[in-house]
Amino acid sequence: MQHLDLDRLVLLALSEPQEPADADHLAECAGCRHDLESLRHVAELGAEGPDLGSLPAPPERIWQRIEAGIAPAETRVVRPRRSRWLLPALAAAVLAVAGTVVVLQRAPAETVTARATLTPLATVPADAGGTVRVLSDGEMLVDVRNLPLTTGFHEVWLIDPDHPTKMIAIGNLAARPDATLPVPPGVDMNRYRLVDISDEPHDGDAAHSGHSLLRGTLTS
Repeated sequence: MQHLDLDRLVLLALSEPQEPADADHLAECAGCRHDLESLRHVAELGAEGPDLGSLPAPPERIWQRIEAGIAPAETRVVRPRRSRWLLPALAAAVLAVAGTVVVLQRAPAETVTARATLTPLATVPADAGGTVRVLSDGEMLVDVRNLPLTTGFHEVWLIDPDHPTKMIAIGNLAARPDATLPVPPGVDMNRYRLVDISDEPHDGDAAHSGHSLLRGTLTS
């Protein structure tokens, strides 16, 4: 009986959905079932983060098929002992994919605690704008578009709309239209709820230039 391809077994070990043909073959082929269980065990160990020394040895048939596949056609001779150097490579590949799958499955969805739509001020082109999202971990995601060109830089501020002279510089956008900026610990986002994007010159003055481009109010 012809065996399933090794790459297919690896995908099945990493929870790739089985096709009906896969299930039928595995039901009849004890060798492929054994190989699949071995590779699944490697993937499970990868999710738990072990070192390579604790990995189980895959079946000898797998090494023979690997070497047969990589050797030139005219020299394909099975030499099981020489293929042992592939163990770390195969294990690392399975571990890397398994680890990535686990991270993607376990990564919590980002929690947005506040957001704002940025709109242009009267002197700014009408197609300029952007969005702001504040995450529960204290980061601010800023995404802007069509800002006027500047010889300086664009700065992001939080302003208390009840006392407009009270403001906190969050960071600049440099040459990028988007940025992830840390909100300083202890900032009261209910008070400093106005987001301002300004055009700042390279003059060494840390104060607001007075040239605002976009503004928006954070709401939960």
